[in-house]
Amino acid sequence: MAVNAIDQTRRMLSLVTYLRERPGAHVSDVARAFGITEDELISDLDVLPMCGTSFRGGDLLDIDTDGDRIWWHNPDDVAEPLRLAADEATALLVAARAVATLPGLRESDRQALLRATAKLEAAAGEAAGASSRLSVTFESEGGVFADVDRAISERRRLWLRYYSPARDELTEREVDPIRLFAVGHTYMEAWCRLSEARRTFRLDRVAEIKLLDAPAAPPELELRDLSAGLVQPSADDPEVVVEVGPGGRWVAEYYPHDSAEELPDGGLRITLRTPAPASLRRLALRLGRDGRITAPRDLAENARRAAREALAAYDSDDAQRQD
Repeated sequence: MAVNAIDQTRRMLSLVTYLRERPGAHVSDVARAFGITEDELISDLDVLPMCGTSFRGGDLLDIDTDGDRIWWHNPDDVAEPLRLAADEATALLVAARAVATLPGLRESDRQALLRATAKLEAAAGEAAGASSRLSVTFESEGGVFADVDRAISERRRLWLRYYSPARDELTEREVDPIRLFAVGHTYMEAWCRLSEARRTFRLDRVAEIKLLDAPAAPPELELRDLSAGLVQPSADDPEVVVEVGPGGRWVAEYYPHDSAEELPDGGLRITLRTPAPASLRRLALRLGRDGRITAPRDLAENARRAAREALAAYDSDDAQRQD
């Protein structure tokens, strides 16, 4: 089962202590102890070597595995007392103060963060004064995350204005949030009152959000297994090839794909799989001159025919207005 970024961070912090006390631990034993799959554990181990006691990249965790056992080669070096340079202390203090101002942050978490910040200020000395002259403003996703997190903890319903790239439109809806999780981007899984179904919302596509007084009451649902990704096309799904110019490169971000090959003009040749290729006809119409479907042939022709019909209808309406 997928977890949100905060839960994963907590698990990885515990994992560091666990591995330090158990040199040569077996992968299967560690995964069982943390209640995760071996693949999830290996994914964590891929991230841990990029962590350490210095923002500049030194003193990183030297952890590796042969697939059966896990070895930590420098536990004693990393266990030395942490010494922060002035720029590191400043960065930590600025980040801590910014997080403490997030709307919707639980008061207990805010107070714990403020206590930790006070201790860091005392240890930082002059660096603390420099950090007080700096500030950070979070992008809208930070506020959305805080509101969703609060709605989940207080079991309250949310109102959203949400952008759907497939329809290229904003919709308003009320949702009962179920959980937050991260798979590349940060998402909310929720029961949508508009469609009366479970839906997944990407936080950076939420244009506006409001915490409602109505209680959230999503139906009892089995959580989806997201360990293989948010969208998991089948190998048996038809393959579709879309070629886009520089103005259509956004397609590679919004649509899960098998490959994205660079083209000489700055565009991309994107190969993806979908159980319903006809659903991509709307994408072709939206791209206009910025892209086209090239395979399969019948879908490409269908998209061209739809574009010609749309253009003919536009020309007809324009001629009538001139008359």
